[in-house]
Amino acid sequence: MRSVRRALDILGLLTEDQPTISLKEMVDVTGLPKTTVVRLVHTLEQCGLLWATGSGYTAGPGLWRWAHLAQGGWELPVEARKLMRSLAEVQGETANLYMLRGIRRVCVAQQESPHPLRHVVQVGDELPLWAGASSKILLHDAPEDVLRRVAEDSPRPAGHVERLHQEIADAAADGFAVSRGEREEGLTAVAVPVVGRSGAVVAALTLSGPSHRFPYDAVQRHVQALRESAQRMSDQGFDHPLIRKA
Repeated sequence: MRSVRRALDILGLLTEDQPTISLKEMVDVTGLPKTTVVRLVHTLEQCGLLWATGSGYTAGPGLWRWAHLAQGGWELPVEARKLMRSLAEVQGETANLYMLRGIRRVCVAQQESPHPLRHVVQVGDELPLWAGASSKILLHDAPEDVLRRVAEDSPRPAGHVERLHQEIADAAADGFAVSRGEREEGLTAVAVPVVGRSGAVVAALTLSGPSHRFPYDAVQRHVQALRESAQRMSDQGFDHPLIRKA
């Protein structure tokens, strides 16, 4: 298991900003002995997960097959993606769809804002539940032990459970939630629930961007558009692997 973890750590060093990494960088970042890194890299090359180039190692062709499988299983249906694309284009802000995963929220879909200055979270990113508009939606009906764990994960856990209770209740009563600079200064988000076949809240559909673009009237406009899109997603029978796992 330790070798598997180390191999995954090496693959995790590859990002959009750093698509190629040298052997020395792997050693420096991981802190592993060079002989261990060489052995792991050799195995990853044999499996097609790493590819040697003149400037270092990049993602291998074997990852493409896995990515294709993951995309087919995790990507939203075409109609849901169209809804999010239209939402972002018309409202002018980034549309995200979040779902619960333990005491985190994971971004399962995104459509970026057309504005140069915009808020972007990568699909697959996991964010904390102790703050954010989508958290107030996703924690609807969450058991007390989950709320305690979320509060303990926050920077200021004292009294946070009570604050969560109030924010969740307010979101349920209003049918939407708003956050202003709770996790990231200067960022505002608006979220509404997406309901699954069972009638339970299964996802949070959000619009987010720089706070100066979210005055009161813009928030009300976003809420209306979000509600319409979320309702259509729900009516289409929203489904996702995270629901089936639960």
